[in-house]
Amino acid sequence: MASSLGFNFFFLPLVFAIFTRPTLAVFRPSPWKLAHATFYGDETASATMGGACGYGNLFTNGYGTDTVALSSTLFNNGYACGTCFQIKCVQSKACYANVKYTTVTATNLCPPNWSQDSNAGGWCNPPRVHFDMAKPAFMKIAWWKAGIVPVAYRRVPCAKKGGVRFSFQGNGYWLLVYVMNVGGGGDVYSMAVKGSKTGWITMSHNWGASYQAFSSLGGQGLSFRITSYTTRETLTLWNVIPSNWQVGLTYNTNFNFR
Repeated sequence: MASSLGFNFFFLPLVFAIFTRPTLAVFRPSPWKLAHATFYGDETASATMGGACGYGNLFTNGYGTDTVALSSTLFNNGYACGTCFQIKCVQSKACYANVKYTTVTATNLCPPNWSQDSNAGGWCNPPRVHFDMAKPAFMKIAWWKAGIVPVAYRRVPCAKKGGVRFSFQGNGYWLLVYVMNVGGGGDVYSMAVKGSKTGWITMSHNWGASYQAFSSLGGQGLSFRITSYTTRETLTLWNVIPSNWQVGLTYNTNFNFR
């Protein structure tokens, strides 16, 4: 099925996928901690599209406007892409009293601004923990004209509909895969790919939520092995990509982390 926004999705029948998962505990919320939050972009969230995680069009790929850019202290060189947080405004007149929190997914990096003091404009300078939220997400917890508000935050499981998605880029000798819609911890520590004619090939971290394999895999059905950064849980997804896969397409699976 082709998306009107330029992304194509291929849905695989259940019969082609075999899934294996070790029995591990479900990812649980972390304790609440204190930080600050600002916002970027406008009410349309158009400025949040793309971003350092490489998720492309956030509407097409299921993230919407409930997203956040993390300071580099949290971003962890891209390994925090896809992680989910509950954020609530605290200790400010700008907070909406009737809102407990909002839940956002990390899709971007808030880079340091060394020309500004960390307490006066350089909000994302290390070692600060800071959340630069999409404006619609910020407006759920606080009056936007405040600009910056103190918040409490915690990591929470990512509740995703459907399975892990793989968006393919690259060429005949280089496969670049963007991993999206990851549940549980939401993050990816490592990946491997197996063609129907190869053994397992370790993929290297490219940037954000993308992994790459320098191998000729065209014309082969593909399996993936994914390990969560947070829990180290591993999913092995057998034969989830058909042999006629193409660069530029996004493929859905039926399996996910919890």
